[in-house]
Amino acid sequence: MTDCKQTAACPPERKKFLTATEVAEILDVSRSTAYRIIRRLNAELDKVGKITVAGKVSARYFYENTYL
Repeated sequence: MTDCKQTAACPPERKKFLTATEVAEILDVSRSTAYRIIRRLNAELDKVGKITVAGKVSARYFYENTYL
């Protein structure tokens, strides 16, 4: 099995980080709403001392907190 890195051919559930476009597609919301969700999730991660990337969210944390 090949290691799935941040490539376009990789399904979102196999990536380490999700972009706003991917979050919008998964949740069927607009990109602006996806950015709002990402900011909220990243703020939660910041509070516990985790490093975050603006405009992206940890895929693992996203799936844990959206119950998908």
